[in-house]
Amino acid sequence: MHPNPAFRLKDDPLAFVAAHGFAHLFAMTPDGPRVAHAPLLVAGGELRFHLANGNALVPHLNGGRLLVSVGGPGHYISPNWYDDPAANVPTWNYQTVEIEGPVTQLDAQGLEALLKLSSATFEPRVGEDWTMAKMARPRAEAMMRAITGFAMVPDTVRTTQKASQNRSEDDARAVIAALEERGELAGAAAIRRARGW
Repeated sequence: MHPNPAFRLKDDPLAFVAAHGFAHLFAMTPDGPRVAHAPLLVAGGELRFHLANGNALVPHLNGGRLLVSVGGPGHYISPNWYDDPAANVPTWNYQTVEIEGPVTQLDAQGLEALLKLSSATFEPRVGEDWTMAKMARPRAEAMMRAITGFAMVPDTVRTTQKASQNRSEDDARAVIAALEERGELAGAAAIRRARGW
């Protein structure tokens, strides 16, 4: 996380996680650090996800600790966009949330509930309506045996929303204009939101 307190996310970090829905999951294993990439849901204050049984993290998560990293849009910022390019260096504006906590494995009923919640959450985002009910039950059960579901209770949360808060108003407006000129509308919007414009 960026050490400058000006870059702390002011919104609910779990809402940020829920909106993005995809994470990098880090844990230590006997073979060293490992990372998995997975869809992530927020349910009842917990983070829930599933991994393929062949994933290197699966045998080590139940009862262990996990570091979850969820990133939002990021944008390179050229010093040429500032009032005084010679006095500045390149940087990145970005958004991310890191969450740590203990993990427990879900039972078969919990896994199925997670999968139903997953399709109910993500299908509408793409304008579709798939549910597990569309799959033959023996096929659904076979697929569920190939994955493991987990729940994590967050106990540590760190955030960064770096959106030119440390720049003058003129520099911030110049960065917005440069990003918009390049079609990077999300980056321009993040600066406006951070400044209340």
